[in-house]
Amino acid sequence: MARGAVATKEALETKAPTDVPALFMTVAQTLMSKIGGASGPLYGSAFLAMSGAVKKTDDLSEIFAAGLDKIQQRGKADLGEKTMVDVWHPAIEALKTGSLTQETLDQARETTTGLKATKGRASYYGDRSIGEPDPGAESSIYLFEALLATL
Repeated sequence: MARGAVATKEALETKAPTDVPALFMTVAQTLMSKIGGASGPLYGSAFLAMSGAVKKTDDLSEIFAAGLDKIQQRGKADLGEKTMVDVWHPAIEALKTGSLTQETLDQARETTTGLKATKGRASYYGDRSIGEPDPGAESSIYLFEALLATL
């Protein structure tokens, strides 16, 4: 994830996208090419979908919902399976009502940490995953914290 963040920063400086769809597209392409494992394709797919959504609406909840839809399609994950979906979903619900706060994200972290992983690599740990943070959920919290800082 760190390698992808650095590469994204460099790509945005080099390409200097002129609008939000181009910005999201640059982020998507960079993350897909620079982050290994499942995170690169999942985040890349999310930003790709968000690039298309932002052409149709300026509603943040709808834009992020398009990203979540792609994450769920690609990762085949649902709410309650201890994945990034468990952060994206409540964050988007809060965005719909204009009530996204750090407390929302902290609650999503706490809820997700208490779940048993049933998807991804964390699922290999079975019951031992209960009480441990999920990497995808944690990185998603960082994303939404960055959004909060800009709102």
